[in-house]
Amino acid sequence: MRRTPRPLSERRPTRAQISAEQLASLSHEFRTPLNGVLGMARLLEGTRLTAEQRAYVAALHDSGQHLLTLVNDVLDFAKLGAGRVELHPATTELEGLLRGVAELLSPRAREKGLEIAWAAPRTPAQIHADEGRLRQILLNFAGNAVKFTETGGVLITASAPEAGRIRFAVEDTGPGVSKSDRDRIFEAFAQADASHADLGGAGLGLAIARRLARAMGGEVGVESAPGRGACFWFEAALPGLPAAVTEPALAGRTIGVASPSAVVRDAARLQIEACGGQAACAPTPAEAVAMTGAGDVMLVDAAFAAANGSLRPPAQRRAIVLLAPDERDRIARYRRAGFAGYLIKPLRRASLAERVLIAAGAAPAADTAPREDERIAAAAAPGVRVLLVEDNPINALLAKALLNREGCEVEHAVGGEEALAAADVGAYDIILMDMRMPGLSGEDTARRLRADGVTTPIVALTANAFEDDRHACLAAGMDDFLVKPLSPDALRGALTRWTNPGWTKPAARAKVG
Repeated sequence: MRRTPRPLSERRPTRAQISAEQLASLSHEFRTPLNGVLGMARLLEGTRLTAEQRAYVAALHDSGQHLLTLVNDVLDFAKLGAGRVELHPATTELEGLLRGVAELLSPRAREKGLEIAWAAPRTPAQIHADEGRLRQILLNFAGNAVKFTETGGVLITASAPEAGRIRFAVEDTGPGVSKSDRDRIFEAFAQADASHADLGGAGLGLAIARRLARAMGGEVGVESAPGRGACFWFEAALPGLPAAVTEPALAGRTIGVASPSAVVRDAARLQIEACGGQAACAPTPAEAVAMTGAGDVMLVDAAFAAANGSLRPPAQRRAIVLLAPDERDRIARYRRAGFAGYLIKPLRRASLAERVLIAAGAAPAADTAPREDERIAAAAAPGVRVLLVEDNPINALLAKALLNREGCEVEHAVGGEEALAAADVGAYDIILMDMRMPGLSGEDTARRLRADGVTTPIVALTANAFEDDRHACLAAGMDDFLVKPLSPDALRGALTRWTNPGWTKPAARAKVG
């Protein structure tokens, strides 16, 4: 006897029946093959291609990245809509937060011919806040700024308008936001201008940022940036933590800054002032020379170089050249031309102060050989021994290719049990661990390794780009977190953080005792 079919309304899962966990599982199934597509496109970009082929690969990568962003936004919005805003406040360094956001987006900005820069206040140096959620808001603001800006650049700053409050701002030189759109764009599925719809996005990013801000007791907004495009801001009561009082490194010094980019000049000025110095900024070297004295150090942007790359320091000035990471091949040439050193954009405050003092002859003799900036290294981790634990062959191929480019020696384990066996007999500098594997998961494997006395740094590899996933990794005993598809810059940063480049140490035996 044929059974009467149930009404369609009964066969469809209700809104309450579709949990955030189910959405997470479904989105993972989307992202796993999508990560493979994006990773292979990135590897293909590094091979010999015709101009036509390169255009096709770029379109493939951009489309895949757009789809990945949509999947992540939909899942995160669903989690927040279910009231799952989990906050994990801890000690957060403002400088590290802003620097990380700027450097993560720097390659994307560089591809568009944009400058991206950051500046943090000298005090407070640390705040008590959920660093991951702050980063999520800032990446949303700064990512949009890079996407919608065609010329100029993006400046990311933090300031303390009053004790106990922090204001983050992301200014750009893009088209701006009309007054009528300034509140509407923070609503779900809203976009400021239909003419920009071809740039992608479901209109969820800013709605997510507002919900996160309100969960932290703060608010977000947008206004016109002075002489620029838009300024997106987030402000909240985030208490500063007491820090040791030190003498400003550049107190009493004037530093000239010559750059055609207002973003670079503003960021350099704020960083110099945070170090106690005074900045003399100008759009040309000649104007900067006129504003400084013979004993002052100058920062000169390599954007002034001739078409053949030649550039000389201003006469009677000790000068430091400002370079993009992909201009590392010019360092030796600029040293021969008479420059006293180099700095990589986006500028880092500590490096700026260190190299200015060395150029001025004020640093102790032991400090006259500054460390090379790891962003210009041809290989971030030559000789580093890596245990890669990844069951997906496409993801493993991508990870091994990127690790080999950084000079690593890679051993591949296809699951948790194989990783435990490898760690029992091998010596590794770092373990890269996939989170979702058949049998032992990445979390279970990490717990077993730590229980066995393994001290090797473990970095999680996961398609889930959300803070609760990050905290689950850390709770399992892992040290860091990388989102798939692996970004070459993010991987390089993790290798730099956990394998101590610049000095040699024996690999820790994976098993202790």
